[in-house]
Amino acid sequence: MQNIRNKPDRATPALGIVTALLLLAGLWLSLTAPLDANQGALVRLMFVHVPTAWLSYLAYAGTGLFGLLYLIKREGRYDRLAMSSAEIGVLFTVATIVGGMLWAKPTWGTYWVWDARLTTTALSLVVYGAYLLIRGLIDDPERRARVSAVIGVVGTLYIPVNYMAVEWWRGVHQTQTLKLLGGIRFEGAPVYGIALLVMTAAFTLLYFFLLRLRGILAARQERREEREFELSTDSASFGKLNGELGEVRRG
Repeated sequence: MQNIRNKPDRATPALGIVTALLLLAGLWLSLTAPLDANQGALVRLMFVHVPTAWLSYLAYAGTGLFGLLYLIKREGRYDRLAMSSAEIGVLFTVATIVGGMLWAKPTWGTYWVWDARLTTTALSLVVYGAYLLIRGLIDDPERRARVSAVIGVVGTLYIPVNYMAVEWWRGVHQTQTLKLLGGIRFEGAPVYGIALLVMTAAFTLLYFFLLRLRGILAARQERREEREFELSTDSASFGKLNGELGEVRRG
């Protein structure tokens, strides 16, 4: 019977194609949306900035979920997915900060202020940067997975704190563009809501595409490391056997 690992992966390319098409549709809607009366063309940053922030939330939630599943089931694939999700989260948090800075300069007159939303976003880079750093410092795979899982689960507290930061500690940052509490509603013109909805859906698919792709790469890397370890163990055993045979001949 054919090994399942040798079967062609059709799901990943298909997901990538659908994601690309949805991104193109979202970009078209974003670029053809009317200009804002106050911000003009600057409003178009919203169609990338908000979905990018959403994707970082989704990635950090995935890190916590897969970490919890690892703690329950002790299966290596959940640890790989948690790590992959954390890497995606860090990448898109950086993108969120950069996009926010580009929006802030013409709006606030400065690239950065220590607003509650911005401060907690910056702290997430510290938390998940430490998550990835700790993974590199622990050699034992099982201990590394356990410690990382605990950090990933606790780190998900960042999501509600960051989302509600603009409500709990009012600063210069605007309130939520998409309000989830008290009934889901979009704070803006309906034409902007359609474009934002499509872009958010596209970025959601982008997360799952990147997660699947990174998870596949992580599994291949793990198998390669296992083979290298087995080869080094076999070489050491073979060398020891040769040494013992040599002693026997000399004796």
